[in-house]
Amino acid sequence: MGVVCLVAYHIFFMLFVWSYWKTIFTLPMNPSKEFHLSYSDKESLEREPRGESQQEVLRRAAKDLPIYTRTMSGAIRYCDRCHLVKPDRCHHCSVCDKCILKMDHHCPWVNNCVGFSNYKFFLLFLAYSLLYCLFIAATDLQYFIKFWTNGLPDTQAKFHIMFLFFAAAMFSVSLSSLFGYHCWLVSKNKSTLEVFRAPIFRHRTDKNGFSLGFSKNLRQVFGDEKKYWLLPVFSSLGDGCSFPTCLVNQDPEQASTPGCLNSTSKNENHLFPAKPLRDSQSHLLTDTPSWSENSAKAEKGKVGMSNPALTMENET
Repeated sequence: MGVVCLVAYHIFFMLFVWSYWKTIFTLPMNPSKEFHLSYSDKESLEREPRGESQQEVLRRAAKDLPIYTRTMSGAIRYCDRCHLVKPDRCHHCSVCDKCILKMDHHCPWVNNCVGFSNYKFFLLFLAYSLLYCLFIAATDLQYFIKFWTNGLPDTQAKFHIMFLFFAAAMFSVSLSSLFGYHCWLVSKNKSTLEVFRAPIFRHRTDKNGFSLGFSKNLRQVFGDEKKYWLLPVFSSLGDGCSFPTCLVNQDPEQASTPGCLNSTSKNENHLFPAKPLRDSQSHLLTDTPSWSENSAKAEKGKVGMSNPALTMENET
């Protein structure tokens, strides 16, 4: 029994340290260069006064990008510190002073931003640290009981047993609540920031706009290959710049058919194509009809020209 406990302890400990290390030292991913304004666009933006001229600059920069979310006023999400059009679910971190893809929060305990590149590692870190504390509390319980029944030798070591049990038990309670909360976030395909401020699409807020169902939400974070799910190696789907959406609110100019991407709608002329500009997450949408490149280009033109509210607005 002692050998089994020793082996289990070191397995939990190694997985805990591995996932913690990956969470700390994995650099947050930033938007790719196509989201950055060109030198000429930046000059035009700085030269022109706020108004229609700046709207035109941002409209031209964003018309071919796979961005579907807006600010509270309906404007393109633009970061004037990084000089880029923000991809969906991207936010500017005031601590790191840069835009982070699918930012969840900046965690002081790991001294790093938790986002697209390390969110899976953060979840595994919570899971293995919880298992580690539960294992210590469970194996220490019998000696903790003996401490109170005077069944232990009267030495200073018995106080170490008491402290170890209380520390493991208290960390288990706090970690279980935090881990449960993030499991709920994964099941709903939300980030911590999106819980406090739901994503805003063209016409109104949609708190479930990125949810594709429990199975697909889980695969978006952990990937398609289950053999990597429990290991702190990167296996998340996508590139962090574009995400499949389950659109509830459609553009009024489009036909009034269900807009959810995992529905069986035959209509291909909706604002949010069944496939984003990138195919990196196309496996999540395999039960939907594909869209042609010609219709995609036509719709991208509509995204750039039909929205009158493309104004520059600062947003964190």
